[in-house]
Amino acid sequence: MIRLLRAFKTEIKPTQEQALKIRQTIGICRFIYNFYLTENQKAYAHNQPFITANKFSLWLNNDFLPNNPTYNWIKDVSSKAVKESMRHGETAFKKFFKHQTGYPKLRKKNKDTRTKAYFPRNNKTDWTCERHRIKIPTLGWMRLKEKGYIPTSMEIRSGTISMRSNKYFVSVLIDVPGPEKYDLNPDGIGIDLGIKNFITCSNGMVFKNINYSRKVRKLEKQLRRAQHKLSRQYKNLKKGKATYRNIDKQKRRIRKLYYRLDCMRKDFLNKCVNMLVKTKPAFIAMEDLNVRGMLKNKHLSHAISQLNFTAFRTKLIDVCSKHGIPVKLINRWYPSSKTCHNCGYVKHDLRLSDRTYKCPVCGSVMDRDFQASLNIRDCQDFKYAC
Repeated sequence: MIRLLRAFKTEIKPTQEQALKIRQTIGICRFIYNFYLTENQKAYAHNQPFITANKFSLWLNNDFLPNNPTYNWIKDVSSKAVKESMRHGETAFKKFFKHQTGYPKLRKKNKDTRTKAYFPRNNKTDWTCERHRIKIPTLGWMRLKEKGYIPTSMEIRSGTISMRSNKYFVSVLIDVPGPEKYDLNPDGIGIDLGIKNFITCSNGMVFKNINYSRKVRKLEKQLRRAQHKLSRQYKNLKKGKATYRNIDKQKRRIRKLYYRLDCMRKDFLNKCVNMLVKTKPAFIAMEDLNVRGMLKNKHLSHAISQLNFTAFRTKLIDVCSKHGIPVKLINRWYPSSKTCHNCGYVKHDLRLSDRTYKCPVCGSVMDRDFQASLNIRDCQDFKYAC
């Protein structure tokens, strides 16, 4: 049986002492990450070779800390968590050298949620999980908010703790058996991504855009008002009518609203992917969209960024690969919306506002997005993503 390493992430309820230790560890890891980036920038400016994570760790422990005792607070947290933040910096530089990502940026305090505290398994009793609690190295037992989510009968390899909107989360890596391969149906599915309807499938399934729902619009309205209030507080700060403490409170309210919106959109994407996979199609075909180029449209960039097309594609490919469902990526230049599915006529003057396709040759009348999904399903110019 195939076994996979699967991550389980859930919220935890630490005590005040544990929360203080977590914030201290995350803060030191952020400082070490920035310190590593800065030293490599200095080395490059003086034509010195690149500093790897191992070399930086040896220099930090054997040279820097003995000569700078004021930085001994770095040793107050787990040494392995500090070493892991150096590896993250090295990985960021390597991806930049391979032109996979941009130049690594410094992580700002209270503004970046990417910094996490890494806690490896040191002995057999570490990372012991029960239904309602989990034992984390150097922190001890900690209560779980979602009981029974993390499997208790399997061994946990390692884990990380993150913080967002004054909430603490644990993500553990567990060796689990792989999912069973589906007995696929003979027909495939073509999906067309859009803004009005997020997904239009060739089998008739339609997933509406969650950003047009009442709950999301209500939260976005609250977010706009909260941001306007924060802007007024900054203006009143110069006049002596506001304090930094009230500004920090307002920032926390804004973070909570951003977090709720993010959770709702992620949950929507997961439900869409699971519903598509549960149909057990022979394949799933979708367009290889140039999302970065689409974001340059100033009229649609905000709506496109909220839909997270790239996150949906990554999630779909990951889930389909586990169940043995092929995913076809259609050439992005294929005119799926402009081509008539009945006769193959290409209507070059089709506008974005034309939601219904009327073929001047065969007289076929069909919904624009549904016809595009049919053309995507039957297109032969594709490459396999999984």
